[in-house]
Amino acid sequence: MTVGFYSPLPPARTGAADYASALLAELRRHGQVEIAPRRSDVALYHLGNNPLHAEIYRRALERPGIVVLHDAVLHHFLLGRLGESEYIEEFAYNYGEARRALAAELWRERAGAAADARYFAFPMLRRALERALAVVAHNPEAASMARDHAPDTRVVEIPHLLQAPAAPPCEAAVARYRRSLGLSPDAVLFGIFGHLRESKRLLPALDVLAELRRENPRVATLAAGGFVSPALERAAEPYFREPGVFRRPYLPESGFWLAASAVDACINLRDPSAGETSGIAIRLMGLGKPVLMTDSPACARFPEDACVRVARGAAARESLRQNVRLIASAPEAAAAIGQRAAAHVRGHHMLEQVGARYWELLREYAT
Repeated sequence: MTVGFYSPLPPARTGAADYASALLAELRRHGQVEIAPRRSDVALYHLGNNPLHAEIYRRALERPGIVVLHDAVLHHFLLGRLGESEYIEEFAYNYGEARRALAAELWRERAGAAADARYFAFPMLRRALERALAVVAHNPEAASMARDHAPDTRVVEIPHLLQAPAAPPCEAAVARYRRSLGLSPDAVLFGIFGHLRESKRLLPALDVLAELRRENPRVATLAAGGFVSPALERAAEPYFREPGVFRRPYLPESGFWLAASAVDACINLRDPSAGETSGIAIRLMGLGKPVLMTDSPACARFPEDACVRVARGAAARESLRQNVRLIASAPEAAAAIGQRAAAHVRGHHMLEQVGARYWELLREYAT
């Protein structure tokens, strides 16, 4: 059996590329896997919101295979790829002729799509998933969204894989890193990692952390990653000039693992949600760090005591404030959450487990 593998790969700076690189290596332990071959016995297409997925999306429509949904909302991807008339046609194809007026409105107001919940409420998955032989989703929310758009297509839930470091940073290196930031030994460092976009609730998180630092000078913040929006970057800039707040750009693998090992907790919010499972959350949980995440069906598989759930909507800010204060004031409780997180990841998200499930699925559809 030859598997055709279609995905962005490093050095592309996307979570899907990092995920695909790890999965590719693991699948090759099972059999022959080729990157974007002209022919294969079964194809595995990785779809997400990044424009890098455009050619993969086109090929998935032309030659059906198994689709992996890294984002269960492709609305923003299609907004960037289609013209106005094409976009309205695609929206009507997904949601019916009666929604054409709404489609036209969304097209006119698309400049605010990154933070507007309406665009997340219409994932626009139907065309890609109806053509697929099967769909892989990483969590119940994504699986439900896929079934809603393509009820006749098989949807298989496979947990997001853990991309563990080849050589984890040693304690001495982590201690040096924290000292390089000027942190005291008892400082509580909260990390925010990945592409910095509106839906990650960056500004509310920075504001809550700034408020808590005024109460407790031991609290510090590390924000590492590239900004998707220049407007968001300008709005966040004043926070980065405050003491105890550290700004870093996109981090290569070794730099990421060192910074991730140095934080005491991770804030990883998603609201509105695109139905994605965060690879950063899985990595930090694997390191035994407590992760504060938005309470949604996307994280339903995580045990209640293995993560810190932050409320959505009007209660989000107060929920985040209370949970950040808890982590900062109760290190033993925070450590226990991290330990349970690591145990959960070891039980469900290890690369070997995930790779075996993918290979079994690929074998079913090989011709």
